[in-house]
Amino acid sequence: MGRGDKKSKKGKRSIGSYGVTRSRKSIKARLKRVVSAKPVAVAAEEKPKAKRAPRKKEAAE
Repeated sequence: MGRGDKKSKKGKRSIGSYGVTRSRKSIKARLKRVVSAKPVAVAAEEKPKAKRAPRKKEAAE
């Protein structure tokens, strides 16, 4: 089950076709949910990340 398989999602993607396994309606619905939920999640996590101090190299003796 891989790229050449017409019944798997991976095969559908490689061939570029849609079907029962990879239907356009389900893909569009999923993308719509992700896009509508994304701004809320981004607004909650807009804190700047703290920068770490660089490590000091130990002298090898």
